[in-house]
Amino acid sequence: MKLGLLLGYSGKNVHIPIDLIRQAESMGFDSVWTAEAYGNDAVTAATWILAQTDKIRVGTAIMQMPARTPAMCAMTAMSLNQLSGGRFIVGLGASGPQVVEGWHGVPYGKPVTRTKEYIEIMRKIMSREGPVEYNGSIYQMPNKGEGTTGLGKPLKSILEGAPDIPIYTASITPAGLRCAGEVADGVFPVWMNPDRYDVLGNSIQEGFDRAGGGKSLKDFDVAPFVSVSMNDDVDVAFDALRPWLALYIGGMGARDKNFYNDYATRLGYGDEAKVIQDLYLEGKKDEAAAHVPNQLLDEVALVGPAGRIRERLQAWKEAGKRGEVGSMLLGVGDPAVMELFAQEML
Repeated sequence: MKLGLLLGYSGKNVHIPIDLIRQAESMGFDSVWTAEAYGNDAVTAATWILAQTDKIRVGTAIMQMPARTPAMCAMTAMSLNQLSGGRFIVGLGASGPQVVEGWHGVPYGKPVTRTKEYIEIMRKIMSREGPVEYNGSIYQMPNKGEGTTGLGKPLKSILEGAPDIPIYTASITPAGLRCAGEVADGVFPVWMNPDRYDVLGNSIQEGFDRAGGGKSLKDFDVAPFVSVSMNDDVDVAFDALRPWLALYIGGMGARDKNFYNDYATRLGYGDEAKVIQDLYLEGKKDEAAAHVPNQLLDEVALVGPAGRIRERLQAWKEAGKRGEVGSMLLGVGDPAVMELFAQEML
């Protein structure tokens, strides 16, 4: 199993912990991942890191698809692939309607359809087998719709083809997971229980079946985000992570459209998820966080003293042996915690 380092997106000032990243690289971490919301963008940070490292791969978790055309994303990926010696990974996500329509000012539309069309276009561009033509429900190349000149023509990338650049998607819904299994090289579940691969795996397998050609977990990287809270005081360790899950389960999306709340329900915490969301949307964020169950945190994160984390890591190792987890993307900022994982996993 491979290890990755999650950076997340910035606050008011862009901060890239390059010394920490170089330590991860020296420890044998496989990858580091940037992010974007409605502040810093993921690509600039990834470029900065690639320029200052030698071996570690750098990916975006995630680039918001509605923020850039598929062609622009392919151009970016092919450019960074060349400049970095093949170390760039494309990580895509649909984002949510609040950001897509409120910030980018474009329709949210059908995220699964967008994902499939987006990746199909990128594959065509990166394979460079000929001028690209595409007639989808969201994307048309050339575009001949209202407001166009009619002068558009199919084009082939000037850059050398790069069909092997890996493409991951951020997905937790059944439809999104099926799409990832069908058209992507990997998937980011925002969190997962390593003992409950079935919550993800049944849909991923349906995607493999649609793809055909014997596609399986051998060709696909399940790469969950895994938050780590190491503290000798177990209660303090749990409390540090409660606001994180409360934000996703309670505040990410509208009451009737929160993918993370639905996901918590599929993991067996539907009653708790409803309470958390009700409290969060009432502005009672501290109370919402207090209702996040220890059991859920223990299932999807690594919490407590070093010994307890090592013990819980056994479930992740077993999932890795079964091929159900290919990479653990760790939310850590402490070199001592990184060292623990390097010793245990690499």
